[in-house]
Amino acid sequence: MKIQNKKTNPLVAAVEAIAESLCPPEGLELVHVECVSDRTGMIFRIYLDKPGGITIDDCALMSRKLGDIMDVELEEIAAYRLEVSSPGAKRPLKKQADFERFLGSRVKVETTEPIGDRRKFTGILSRAQDGCVEVVVNNETIVFRLEQIAKSRLA
Repeated sequence: MKIQNKKTNPLVAAVEAIAESLCPPEGLELVHVECVSDRTGMIFRIYLDKPGGITIDDCALMSRKLGDIMDVELEEIAAYRLEVSSPGAKRPLKKQADFERFLGSRVKVETTEPIGDRRKFTGILSRAQDGCVEVVVNNETIVFRLEQIAKSRLA
C-alpha cells in the first residue's frame, strides 16, 4: 500500500477542496485527507473534528455528501472507497491554528532537517505564534518554524 497526499496525487487535492467546502456548514473541521492505493483501488481517508468530538452521524453525513459530489465532479476516479472518521487521540497538527488549539498538550514533532543531532522530539507544546512553535523537551524549550516540521501530532 502506498499513502498519497495532495503533493503526490492531484485527486487528493481535489477531494480535499470538496471536503473543505462541505465542513463549515456542518460545524466540522477538515483535519487531513489521504489516499491509499492498493490492488483493489483507491481508499480516500477523510479525518474530521469538531469541538466536543465528532459522532458516527457526522461521519455518515459527510460520507454521503462527499461521495455524491466526488461521483459527479471527479469522473477520472475509478473504483474507490471513502472512509470518514475522527483523527483519534494521535491527531496530526498541521496548521498554526492546530498548534494554538492544543497548547499545553503533549506532542511529537519530526523535523525536515536535524536540529542539533536529532529530528524527533516529544514534549509539551508551550507556544504557537508568528509561524513558530515552542515545545518544552526535557526542561529545554525548542523553537520550530512551521516549515521545519515534517510531521507533528498529539502524543
